[in-house]
Amino acid sequence: MKTTWYISPWFIATVLTLIYALSVVIVNNDSLALVTIGTRFSEGIPQDAGGTEGYDGQFVYFIARDPSTAEVFIANGGDYPAYRYQRILLPALARIFSLGNTDLIPWAILFINLLAIAGGTAALESLLKQRGISRWYALGYALSLAIMGSARLSLPEPLAYGLVLIAMLLIDKDRWLLAAGALAFAGLAKETTLIFAAGYGLYLVYQRRWRLMLIFSAITLIPFAVWQIILYDRFGTFGIGSGGAGATGFTVIPFGGVLEIVIFIIQAAMEVIQAGEANPVVVIFRALIGVLIFAVVLIPFVIYPTIWGLRHGWVALRTKSPSPLVFVLLINCAVMLFVPFSTYREVLGILRFIAGLEIVIILFAAQLNAKRMLRYTTFWALTIIFLIGSG
Repeated sequence: MKTTWYISPWFIATVLTLIYALSVVIVNNDSLALVTIGTRFSEGIPQDAGGTEGYDGQFVYFIARDPSTAEVFIANGGDYPAYRYQRILLPALARIFSLGNTDLIPWAILFINLLAIAGGTAALESLLKQRGISRWYALGYALSLAIMGSARLSLPEPLAYGLVLIAMLLIDKDRWLLAAGALAFAGLAKETTLIFAAGYGLYLVYQRRWRLMLIFSAITLIPFAVWQIILYDRFGTFGIGSGGAGATGFTVIPFGGVLEIVIFIIQAAMEVIQAGEANPVVVIFRALIGVLIFAVVLIPFVIYPTIWGLRHGWVALRTKSPSPLVFVLLINCAVMLFVPFSTYREVLGILRFIAGLEIVIILFAAQLNAKRMLRYTTFWALTIIFLIGSG
């Protein structure tokens, strides 16, 4: 039976995201509420003088508004222009779509991300249908904080991972060069999507398809490399690896970032107890609550899916003909083991970072026809609560 187009995951996810974004604008009576500008960056007011932090969507807005001056606002708050400018695709498109009209930029960013949610979710639906699985499992991805929440916050994840899903659909159809083009654009939207390019590159190496691997890698990586050189010429540093304000490096211990959170909470509690500033029982109770809150976020939404993917991906890798998805799954899960403390400690940060993990787990569970895991992936839609609950 043919399904009506408006009764589909891509349409429902797009409409719900639009309703959410519009409600934010209506409540705040300002479209800039979607951008979340902090006075620390916009006015150079230090945090200790009452300057507000804002959120990362402000950098997209600053660059789209005026690429020639945005670096001043970014540096005002102690952040790194090269790191923010490397995610150039969304602000560039927003500037084009808004025709340079500053008032239209927040709406242009939202419009682009809504298109990306529609296109990316539709691509994921197709990938699920090709594996004989209900397309409704795509909602676990589309309604998650990583996608729906990022659209509300004017962030590049919907665009970046929408392009990744289009690339995956093209690879399923053996159209590798077009897929490489999509991944090249994805890399210019957000550098973390290059994890997918690396996974597919490893598959081509495994298959000894050397010529295709070289062409695929060149198409995917050269635009990103050229842009990094341009950033270095302008800012004196590469965007990749420079990190945002307060960023820490990748860990060498598996889930070391999670361990550092526990250590940080314990150390903070011990310092308060030693200073005699509060009742030790109360301090310990609050520390346990802090650990519990992070456990509620990290264990079900990050740690368990990562371990599941590593376990089942390793088994699949040892079969006679592992699919390209196996390599993409394993490299995405492996990266999760070493994610920095600075990403894990911020709930919004880690729940944005797992967009790629969501995609590969949903698709690999579909490939295995692992119904229990597929049902489990729908819980990612609950992560949006962490953003709605925080305003």
